[in-house]
Amino acid sequence: MKSNIKLKTDPNDLKNLRESCRRVAKILNLLGKQLRVGMATSEINDLAFVMITESEKGKTDKDVPAFLNYQPFGANYPYPGSICISVNDEIVHGIGGDYILKDGDIVSLDCGIKHKGMISDHALTFPIGNISEKDEELLLVTQNALKEGIKAAINGNYVIDISRAIQNFILKEEKRLKRKFGIVKTLAGHGVGYKVHEAPYVPNYDDGNKGVKLVKGLVLAIEPMVIDGSNDEVVLDKDGYTFRTRNGKRAAHFEHTILITDNQPEILTIC
Repeated sequence: MKSNIKLKTDPNDLKNLRESCRRVAKILNLLGKQLRVGMATSEINDLAFVMITESEKGKTDKDVPAFLNYQPFGANYPYPGSICISVNDEIVHGIGGDYILKDGDIVSLDCGIKHKGMISDHALTFPIGNISEKDEELLLVTQNALKEGIKAAINGNYVIDISRAIQNFILKEEKRLKRKFGIVKTLAGHGVGYKVHEAPYVPNYDDGNKGVKLVKGLVLAIEPMVIDGSNDEVVLDKDGYTFRTRNGKRAAHFEHTILITDNQPEILTIC
């Protein structure tokens, strides 16, 4: 294991990480139930902040949104939102604002909580009202690609096994559904726990690199991002954070934080 990767083996750290992940999973599920036509994305952001910081447990434990004021490498300013809200052709890192949700939209919510020093990371894509059959397929393919990636996250395997499992499933679904999907290659999963972004890098496709060996105590955020259509080119908005599809096609995003164990991977972001 490379020295810049910090395994999560301390019992207290693992206890706090599991609780952080349970809380973020509960919040995303509650937020998803409140999404509705006519809702501004700024309202979603405000609700997320209140849920994280003002719940009885959140207030007692001084939980904070992990993404708020986080400044990743290359960014010109800290992220201003409590949750990433990406609508339709926005892939990830969208910022809540004036956009009003419409019938037929799809919305990705990506959230993390810092709880007693440990950081979770979780994303779900939700339908707004009645979405098209193509969008339903896009969401299901992306969600199931995540499941396949997690199945491959077994002690003794390598990062590339996760990447190949995601890619192979999507290619199989292309044949079954007789349509194309674009795997986002410029964005990837990553380690998480002590920081929002940690090593290792976890691509959603076979990039030819074996990557690190998966060992007990390694915590990963696995997050396939899939585009409707074969064009996987992405562009960065002028806000410096929002990635969207270059061709305006819709995208879906699902993510779980998992722990590598002696046996099957443990999905931490469940409630």
